[in-house]
Amino acid sequence: MASLTVRNPDGSTRTVNLLKRLTSIGRSADNDIALNDSAVPDSALHIMFDGSRYQVGGTVEFTVNGKKRLEHVLNSSDTIRIGASELTFGAAAAPTASPALARSASDSANPDEGTVEVGGGPNRDLTQLRRLTAFSERLLQSYAVDQILEALMDEVIELTRADKGFLILMESDLLRVKVARNLSRENIEDAIERVSDSIVAKVVRTQKPVIISDALDDPEFSSSESVVNLKLLSVMCAPLMHKGELFGVIYVGNDRLVNRFEQRSLDTLTIFAAQASLLLQNAMLVNDLKLDNTELRKRLEDQQYGDIVGACESMKEVYKRIDKIAPTDISVLIAGETGTGKELIAREIHRRSPRSKGPFITINCGAIPENLLESELFGHAKGAFTGAVATKQGKFQAAIGGTLFLDEIGEMPLPLQVKLLRALQEKVVYKVGENRGEAVDIRVLAASNRVLDEEVKKGTFREDLFFRINVVTLKLPPLRERGDDLVVLAKFFLAKSAKEFNAKAKGFTPAATVSMKKYHWPGNIRELENRLKKAVVLADKPLLGPEDLDLRPENLDPILPLVQAQKEFQKRYINEVLERNNGNRTKTAKDLGVDPRTVFRHLERLEAERQGQPLAPETDSDEV
Repeated sequence: MASLTVRNPDGSTRTVNLLKRLTSIGRSADNDIALNDSAVPDSALHIMFDGSRYQVGGTVEFTVNGKKRLEHVLNSSDTIRIGASELTFGAAAAPTASPALARSASDSANPDEGTVEVGGGPNRDLTQLRRLTAFSERLLQSYAVDQILEALMDEVIELTRADKGFLILMESDLLRVKVARNLSRENIEDAIERVSDSIVAKVVRTQKPVIISDALDDPEFSSSESVVNLKLLSVMCAPLMHKGELFGVIYVGNDRLVNRFEQRSLDTLTIFAAQASLLLQNAMLVNDLKLDNTELRKRLEDQQYGDIVGACESMKEVYKRIDKIAPTDISVLIAGETGTGKELIAREIHRRSPRSKGPFITINCGAIPENLLESELFGHAKGAFTGAVATKQGKFQAAIGGTLFLDEIGEMPLPLQVKLLRALQEKVVYKVGENRGEAVDIRVLAASNRVLDEEVKKGTFREDLFFRINVVTLKLPPLRERGDDLVVLAKFFLAKSAKEFNAKAKGFTPAATVSMKKYHWPGNIRELENRLKKAVVLADKPLLGPEDLDLRPENLDPILPLVQAQKEFQKRYINEVLERNNGNRTKTAKDLGVDPRTVFRHLERLEAERQGQPLAPETDSDEV
């Protein structure tokens, strides 16, 4: 039986029988032979037995009989020196039995005092378990996928006593060799040509590990072209699984020996593959999130217009209009549903205007009581009313030299609309309680979530004021009509909130993305941001699901019957064409290729819906 006599730096000695095909040597306790020598690396040497000879190799330089070596075939009495330790090789008289048989015999024998048997029974299992645990803990501290894959394959090769190993992952339904390593921890060139596609195909098909003692003599694979060409002998292959789905395989082999692997080796590889699956999925998830964040930053650069995020066609039209109107002092009405970002658009117009160095003053006309709104807008004199203990400037005076943004102007009461119109026409304001006017040099931007021309028809908004503030209209699309902008905005707000609250959430599950696209978003961008803030604070996992965003199936828009969905689309489409034609019914009918009566009846039904009256029955001629 071959052995190593180890002389430690302190002069003590011990003899270790070499029972394994591959014996690892180094300072770490994970090695088969651990050296108590601070000058030796954690993993330094390995001694491989191929059935006829022992060969030593290492990751560092060592000497054999005083000569520097990187590898060496051992002869009896050869002395290996590494660090301050010496290892003397003792050859077996005649290797009449394989190391596996020698191990079986040694299991029932009592080793001599001072002799350590490497690789025997339960001790070997315990050593492998410890190495696997230590390896897992080490890799869990790293998220560098390439480094993890190489370290993983090096460990597999040592644990299974193979001389080469391949990690193959599924990418776009194709298997690709990601790592190919040999016993010397070097990358293998032309890796794809060194693997049997027929053996891999069986593991992919069955999702079960396989062990092949002699591939050239195996009834199932001996006729395989890859096996014959590669002259394969001992092979093991195990699947990598995640949630019941195969995402890759681990493939190890030895083309010099038959019966290189035992059932215990396959058990080790199978256990290791299961653990490796968890490590890989964890690393790949973090890596994907990093790539996702990098891609997000790039997309934000491409899809940002100032502080505004989005690049759908309707938003690009808004940007084009801003470029044209920002340099002027023209009055602009920003229309859109609640939460579409009207104030953000107003700020962008101000930022790109010659008044950008002046103040940007905003007032919500619907949030201030009527009896205080006039004072907020125009200011008041001392003693003008109870509580007016001092003269105060209004928003108009505060905005001199800059921009005044009148948000939700449609909520302003009629009496105050008259005074606002006068101020806009004369560019002069009167404080409450004063008769002396004050000139103001400002630009006025207004916004409303109401349809102001409809409010004019109802008599709740003055027509002359409407035309004064509505020289140019910017209509903002609702979030549900902005396509991929929704996902970009969601990722933007997620990254912003995660940083703000130092939260774990870093991305979305595929189900969450689908749910977001299905949801109607009545509160638009504001609702999206608020839902994400809540989810980021409360979630305790890296990926947010639909439940974290309160987007369960019952909260999504119901699926309509096809006939009803067609009617809803028809209604919206006629309204859009009418708007493009400025309400011209005859031209709308002509553009749609229908009888004008169809458009007239459509408008009659809309009016009846507004007034809560019963709808007239539809006729065949109503179909567009």
